Amino acid sequence: MSSSCDPSYAPAGDVGAALMVIDSRLKAIYDGTTEAAPEQQELIDQFTASLSPKGAGDVLDGACTLIYMFMNWLRMAYEDHDKDVIECVVPQLVATMRMMPRSVRPEAIPTMAGLVIAAGTGLSPSLWRKQYGKWTAKEMNPLEATAFLLAEHINRLTDDRDFATRLIAEALTKAIQD
Repeated sequence: MSSSCDPSYAPAGDVGAALMVIDSRLKAIYDGTTEAAPEQQELIDQFTASLSPKGAGDVLDGACTLIYMFMNWLRMAYEDHDKDVIECVVPQLVATMRMMPRSVRPEAIPTMAGLVIAAGTGLSPSLWRKQYGKWTAKEMNPLEATAFLLAEHINRLTDDRDFATRLIAEALTKAIQD
């Protein structure tokens, strides 16, 4: 029996735009700054300002797709070592978010953990979240932080600062070619 949260029912959203935001955050952290380079931040700000409500929803769905794809990759990687992705990823993610009180409000952490668990068990994060109502403005930073932290986790596991971005870029390229 198929779940109403099956990823095949979920919109993919604007994965490219969501990936651009996450990649710029990764590059900023790896460069030793806490923020994107001014010109990159200006591009992101211009892009987000130009979004219609539908466009913003598409980027939101794209971020959820990233979370799903990252967790799918992590699940396969951990299973190769006879480990459980939920056990290996969620406690570390929650602990890290608890250390980010300005970006991630404590009340958002259970929702983000739920998104990651949903993705780790093969469910669509966006459809899982939708059953609890509309996204709130207070959940936007935690959602970005969740996607960022998963990408960074993958990059650390692979010892390659660009692996997570390349993983998604290659999947997008393959999807376009198919």
